Amino acid sequence: MQFEEMTMEPSLNDIDDMIVHEKTQAALEYHNEAWADGMADGIEPEIIADTAIIHALRETIRLHGENSAEALLDSLRERMLAGEFSPSRTLQ
Repeated sequence: MQFEEMTMEPSLNDIDDMIVHEKTQAALEYHNEAWADGMADGIEPEIIADTAIIHALRETIRLHGENSAEALLDSLRERMLAGEFSPSRTLQ
């Protein structure tokens, strides 16, 4: 096997995963900015959270239908119960 054949090029799936990760990070930054702006304007965090969830569900239903929204809620519930969203969770 020649050296050129042995080089590790990222696969298309790896590239897709990196793109999704970057978009997710950017979306989180946008949400964090909106959250901070709302808090600075005196909006309670419970109201901000409630409207964010409502908006996400409406968009999911609009784009993908009620079954997808239900699957999203089921997934979020499982992830919440597993502690994924816990503020005390440490990432390794």
